[in-house]
Amino acid sequence: MSIIYNIAYILLFLFAIPWLGIQAIRTGKYRQGWWQKLLGCVQQRHSEQPCVWFHAVSVGEVNLLTQIVHQWQQRHPDWDVAITSTTRTGFALAKQRFPGLLVDYYPLDFSWAVRRAMRRIRPHLLVMAELELWPNFIGEAKRRGIPVAVINGRLSESSFRGYQRVGRLVQTWLRNIGWIGAQSETYRDRFVKLGARPQKVSCTGSLKFDRAEFDRENLQTIRLKQLVGLKENDPVWVVGSTQDPEEAMAIRVYERLVRKYPDLKLIIVPRHAERFREVMGMLRRTPIKSLQRSQLKTPINEDWQVLLVDTIGELGAWWGAADIAFVGGSMGSRGGQNMIEPAAYGAAVCFGPNTRNFRDVVQRLLEREAAQIVESEHDLFQFVSQSIKSPEGAAEMGQRAQELVRMQQGATDRTLRGMEQLLGENAIEMPASDQQDTVRAA
Repeated sequence: MSIIYNIAYILLFLFAIPWLGIQAIRTGKYRQGWWQKLLGCVQQRHSEQPCVWFHAVSVGEVNLLTQIVHQWQQRHPDWDVAITSTTRTGFALAKQRFPGLLVDYYPLDFSWAVRRAMRRIRPHLLVMAELELWPNFIGEAKRRGIPVAVINGRLSESSFRGYQRVGRLVQTWLRNIGWIGAQSETYRDRFVKLGARPQKVSCTGSLKFDRAEFDRENLQTIRLKQLVGLKENDPVWVVGSTQDPEEAMAIRVYERLVRKYPDLKLIIVPRHAERFREVMGMLRRTPIKSLQRSQLKTPINEDWQVLLVDTIGELGAWWGAADIAFVGGSMGSRGGQNMIEPAAYGAAVCFGPNTRNFRDVVQRLLEREAAQIVESEHDLFQFVSQSIKSPEGAAEMGQRAQELVRMQQGATDRTLRGMEQLLGENAIEMPASDQQDTVRAA
């Protein structure tokens, strides 16, 4: 089957080359990591210690891994840890978050690439965040006797329907996965319906709850507030993980609000780096006094109205400065972004109607009146305006959200126990290094 998959991937890759080229020129994406992706030329691991290989697709999954990796290292200090990511921003954040660990780009699912990557890393356990069903990768792991785990497993309704169309293939892939830790019972049931063995799928809860920060006085948030000179009484509205057209919407709403509330500060954190320049262009076409985070090296004293955070990896700390939060990716087709972080800080949280990726979290928040859906720009204006006019009501909503997040914690420990049980069920010999694999990572 690997030959068939390779042919299909090659055809898809050739078809995508023009689009990839355009994106590389326009946005800077897809320019790096091809040596590792196409040939599997990741860094060679020389240690003879056992190794766990964690894979995170992009920034969100890298953030998700932070706590689980650190906990694993505490519980298993004799193990090496390797981290891979698919995207440029995910790779950059992984290098920042996991200094001293083996960090590389994830190989594309060509049989030769995954084979070489496994020979070079020599893992004893493969752990994929959320869901990555790559048949050659999973098949090669099975051939080598390496157990595979999926943690924080998520299977949206649309993905579930899509996988059902190729049910027999998906069943084969899932049967080769040793253990799946699902975020909810709904997701667990979907994995089982697609063919995963029921005894190999557990409901662990979401790791996103466990990595939530509750203390607004954490060092990173304090440092960032001091950097931009935020005053104690300034109402702060953070608009995070945004995509087009959410930034433009927030700017228009802010222009209306600031006439009545001149102390209001708006902090915009786009989801993807390629949007930084466009959003800055929007701000420059307005009379708003704006700043770019990347230009700030030392604390400032100047007055400002809107801050564009054009850096990667800081959103979690900026949520700690928010009195009011809008979580992006929810007005378009993306399916929403993580609203747990601002909820944990006790901000008054709102988001658009399209939050299928966080359906269970949204349902819990709405049931406790701990967040609000805004269907339109008008609704967004009303929510922020009301939160400023009634800070007591906003604080009560935030407190309910914070309590909900506390109640949902514990997934990290359940996930680690599942991974350890999988190891206990699989007596694994140390994979031998490939003496003939002389190609070095670039």
